[in-house]
Amino acid sequence: MEARVRQLVRERAGNRCEYCRLPQQAEPLAFHVEHIVARQHRGSDAEENLALACHYCNLHKGPNLTGLDPLTGRLTPLFNPRQQRWEDHFVMRSGRVEGLTPVGRVTVQLLEMNVYGRLELRAAK
Repeated sequence: MEARVRQLVRERAGNRCEYCRLPQQAEPLAFHVEHIVARQHRGSDAEENLALACHYCNLHKGPNLTGLDPLTGRLTPLFNPRQQRWEDHFVMRSGRVEGLTPVGRVTVQLLEMNVYGRLELRAAK
């Protein structure tokens, strides 16, 4: 992937994870430029398929595109930062990310956004 594209993704995200909103400066590991739709699902390297993700969110997301809504049990797509607004699906309360919609709930659960260490990092920033 070209350095120009990586830089564009970082700047577009404001150097924050586009899933859990953790700022890069709170994390010693460099954030990943991740494929929203994984290559194994025919996702491309196009800018509209790339997002900035902390290592924790990226590793938990993996190639997943969907998950089961913990409230309804229905198969639901994960949050797509290129097609959806974060504020429509999530709210942040004292560093805790809460899902407001099925998409938000599934994404919070699958990416395990609210484990203890992640809460502490987000609350501190």
